[in-house]
Amino acid sequence: MTLGAEEELHLIDLERWQLAARAPQVLARLPKGNYSAEIQRTTVETNTEVVSTLDGLRSELLRLRSGLVDVAAREGLGVAAVGTAPRSEFRDFELTATGRYGRMQEQYRLLVDEQLICGTQIHVGVADRDLAVEITQRIAPRLPVLLALSASSPYWNGLDTGYASIRTIIWQRWPSAGATGPLPDAAAYDELLQDLIASGVIADAKMAYFDVRPSAHAPTLELRVCDACPLVDDAVLIAGLFRAMVRDAEREIEQGVPRGELRPLPLHRAAIWQAARGGLTGRLLDDSAHPRPLPAHEVVRGLVTDLRDVLEELGDWEEVGELVETALARGNSADRQRAAFVQHGDLADVMRSVVEETQGPASGPAIATPALRRYRTRAGDEGIDSNAVPRPNYRRVVEHIRGLGEAGVADREADRDRWATEHGFVFGVAGAQRPFEVDLVPRIVQPYEWAELEAGLTQRARAIEAFLDDVYGERRILRDGVLPEEAVLGAPGWRDDAQRLPGEALRAPIQGFDLVRNEYGGWRVLEDNVRNPSGVAYAIAVRQLMDQVLPDLPRPDHLADPATALEHLRRTVLAGAKPGTRGALLSTGEDASAWFEHRRLADGAGLLLAVAEDLEVRRGTVVQRSTGDRIGSLYLRIDVELPDLLDSSGRPIGAEIMDVTAAGGVTLVNAPGNGVADDKAMYRSVPELIGYYLGERPLLESVPTYRLGDETERQAVLERVGELVTKPVDGHGGRGVLIGPAADAAEVARRRVEIADDPAAWVAQEVVPLSSVPSLEDGLLQPRHVDLRAFVYATGHRRKDYLLADLALTRVAPDGSLVVNSSRGGGAKDTWIVLPEHRRSRARER
Repeated sequence: MTLGAEEELHLIDLERWQLAARAPQVLARLPKGNYSAEIQRTTVETNTEVVSTLDGLRSELLRLRSGLVDVAAREGLGVAAVGTAPRSEFRDFELTATGRYGRMQEQYRLLVDEQLICGTQIHVGVADRDLAVEITQRIAPRLPVLLALSASSPYWNGLDTGYASIRTIIWQRWPSAGATGPLPDAAAYDELLQDLIASGVIADAKMAYFDVRPSAHAPTLELRVCDACPLVDDAVLIAGLFRAMVRDAEREIEQGVPRGELRPLPLHRAAIWQAARGGLTGRLLDDSAHPRPLPAHEVVRGLVTDLRDVLEELGDWEEVGELVETALARGNSADRQRAAFVQHGDLADVMRSVVEETQGPASGPAIATPALRRYRTRAGDEGIDSNAVPRPNYRRVVEHIRGLGEAGVADREADRDRWATEHGFVFGVAGAQRPFEVDLVPRIVQPYEWAELEAGLTQRARAIEAFLDDVYGERRILRDGVLPEEAVLGAPGWRDDAQRLPGEALRAPIQGFDLVRNEYGGWRVLEDNVRNPSGVAYAIAVRQLMDQVLPDLPRPDHLADPATALEHLRRTVLAGAKPGTRGALLSTGEDASAWFEHRRLADGAGLLLAVAEDLEVRRGTVVQRSTGDRIGSLYLRIDVELPDLLDSSGRPIGAEIMDVTAAGGVTLVNAPGNGVADDKAMYRSVPELIGYYLGERPLLESVPTYRLGDETERQAVLERVGELVTKPVDGHGGRGVLIGPAADAAEVARRRVEIADDPAAWVAQEVVPLSSVPSLEDGLLQPRHVDLRAFVYATGHRRKDYLLADLALTRVAPDGSLVVNSSRGGGAKDTWIVLPEHRRSRARER
């Protein structure tokens, strides 16, 4: 039960934060017994002495890293023990000049050229090779847990791959990687190797790249499945668990316990893939004969519990138990790397973080900020990391809130409620006006994120406008077969009378988009709102509330002013109006759910606020009845389509205005018929619209969506209603949304019946694990799921005429919910947008 380890470590140029192919120069200054070359010149391998304890292994790893770090520093280099260096690129590969490696490159080509990867190999002393082969097969189902703990390679070729360990996916391309399959003894193992060598597929026994193998050069069993670990303690944890797994299997053999039936190789590959994909944030397959996907933390703790007797025998129980809980609390390296990237969107930051961890203490860099001990940490929290420590961009805010104490927070919340009452800050739900709930902890959006959203959302808005112009005009997209006619002309939002608008009209100059961030920090568009998106006035009012209630809350530099959206709104509404006319906001009136917003927008943007009774048509012109003022543009915020609008006397004022619009006498801001572009079924086609109309690739991802009018997709969804989100095609405000994993069996059964009765009326989406932001609950900070509504204004058809407004509304779900809509108990929080440089200069010009 002795221990040893081999670590592969990247050499990093500390000026460029890229891989440095200078291993020969570094190795020339290091002792050959413990340091050696690898196939790529950007990597050095260390080999520990044989030890008998975890403490001894920790000391050896630290000693060898220290020696390498000292020598590398003289070359201006750092060291990073990660599966892939975050900024590595294909062109960084340089082959180590030996005959063997040259032959491998000639034979395997791309497989060799992409080997910019590093692993950790753990050796456990097993002198009997027959015993080693038997142990290998008994422990195979438990290996994915070790991979998940070690996962440290989310980035490859400068991109987030979506995997926790892309190194595993790259490594598995080797013909001799993975599991061996059933083998009775060492002789059979040796025969397998000889057959592989004789086949010409591998050159020698060293190329037996199995997940676990009897070592080719020592009386040990060698674990090869793990990524390199930047924190020494993570490598020590994996060594402790691996040794316990080996000893557990050895004890079974000693006791005559028969080996169970081996898991089929496809299931083994599936379990390894699952661990590589999600690491500790996803699910792992358990080690049962018919494996089930379970939360990773549950599987890890289950393994430790199963191994308790052996760990106690080895004297490792307390240490491994503590290391496991620490690893689960802070996440694996992949989680920490993604958290580092989210701060500024720069992979150089990620490189710095992995170098700092690799070259630092065994347990990782010291944490300077106190942890929030009662905070329910979770993957994907934007403000609090897995150690319950505030992230840098939230640190001053959290410290200020904590400094208030529970009594101070209660006072501020009372001030908030008084402000809301005094200013009539309400939202209509089911005909009643309710207070608009505001959480006092802001959400912070970094400059690089806002720049990313600006590019992606203006692209999406341009494509949607082009689609509306086309389907109410030439209908090229239908003639070309990109969309079927029934998906457009039969959509709930289609209006024949919308074809009457002048050809040059902008149909959707104000568009709203609901976005979510997943657990990896990536943004996805959840819904498009093209009819009458609300939220602008609420976002402005939330900032006004915060300025009044928490004026001393530390604000970041270059914070966007949401009130600037009012000028953008005015410019957008008046863009198509004739000289000498006025712009007006046409509202349903005091019964409208967003009446608060209608009043605020009209007042702030200098627009007339009108209801149906206030308007009439005179000599082909829309006028305000009481003053005779000519209306050149109407911003529609009504609950019905304009052609159906009647005043209190039954006069068809909407149809009369449509006649004026068709003649060019008034411009409509967000015209009738726009619903064809924002129903839930059309959402799935927006990426196709971007390609068709703009000739571009989508810059923002959508959520995988199923159209249930399609029989194949419907059958697949009916089997998975309990796993998906199902929504009515024409729904809004959260109406009719069923989140399958949170629903009971009766709700799922009813939804299946509803879908079967009218399939085209429904869509289904995969559940997105929404990010969370710290929010106040009974004076304490706790995570709440959030989304983001952002707004694009357009004054013309050119790319430069589209503008992302410098404000957004963060909507907050109730505790335990994923639904953020105000009508379903959701609230909001102030959104602090830190402007990117190009928007700062624009703000200064204003």
